[in-house]
Amino acid sequence: MVTIKDIAKATGVSPSTVSRVLADNPRISEDTKKKVRKTMRELGYHPNIHARNLVAKSSKAIGVILPSSADKALQNPFFPEVLRGIGSVTHEREYAMVLSSAQNGEEIMSEVRRMVFGRYVDGLILLYSRINDPVTEFLNEQDFPYVIVGKPYENINTVTHVDNDNFTAGKEITKYLIDQGHEYIAFIGGSRELFVTVDREAGYEAALKEAGLPNIEEQKLHTEFLKSGGREAVESILALEKRPTAIVVSDDLISLGVLSRLEQSGVNVPEDISVVSFNNVYLSEITRPALTTIDIHIYELGAQSAKALIEKAENKSEPAKRIIIPHDIIYRDSVSKRES
Repeated sequence: MVTIKDIAKATGVSPSTVSRVLADNPRISEDTKKKVRKTMRELGYHPNIHARNLVAKSSKAIGVILPSSADKALQNPFFPEVLRGIGSVTHEREYAMVLSSAQNGEEIMSEVRRMVFGRYVDGLILLYSRINDPVTEFLNEQDFPYVIVGKPYENINTVTHVDNDNFTAGKEITKYLIDQGHEYIAFIGGSRELFVTVDREAGYEAALKEAGLPNIEEQKLHTEFLKSGGREAVESILALEKRPTAIVVSDDLISLGVLSRLEQSGVNVPEDISVVSFNNVYLSEITRPALTTIDIHIYELGAQSAKALIEKAENKSEPAKRIIIPHDIIYRDSVSKRES
């Protein structure tokens, strides 16, 4: 195993100079840095990150907490894509990413406590925002750096978060259906404990109200962010006395279940019922019909959350930020015009 002493001997400098090169000390000349780094590459030297981190009192790692059990969450294409965005920044900044593998709320809390008290990570990214979340309460008590992907339940001005304007997105996609002549529009969302669902549903309701259309409680359903959740919700919609002509679905994965169940029931999309969705994951483009959906730029949500967290971890006085990622409607084949 190549050591700092080996590098020092090969380059004719002292071991302390090699250490300063590793720390990118400005007092060391660029010529010396180039010579030492070239020798490191040639000899295959790899610095002992653990030892360096102990000195710097940093783990050079960030933790990422999923909203529910890891196996369920990773079935939704949103999460691999947001992790890809986070990973692009951690790789560039030479941080490791530690992903929570907990299976329920109790395990998540236990894992978070272990990461914080064990100083395994320098900060946490929460890939959800939930009402009365014990994890955020604990992190606030410990004054531990964290960033939320979503809108915080409280302390909105003091918690750094990266989000879309989900209210406006919900309103715009619903208005698009109204402009196509639809008057009876259903909504299928995830858990009402999650702010992403609450905001998208509020936008849907605002568009109905603005257009003077009925906001019917029976037409609003909530399920898991899984394909199976969409299938179950469709059963309830098809059983309604007055069947809607369009559905706003708050997640593309749920939409796949919706499309599948409608097809099984002999309901044609978009001829009989139009469907719009959110997230613009890859599957929304290749399903038939291809989904009209809101592109929330998932990769960018991940990348910006990682940048914000590393800034907070490296500078405790970094002020809280509210970073809003823009959205776009991607028009595809799942909506038809309704003749009055």
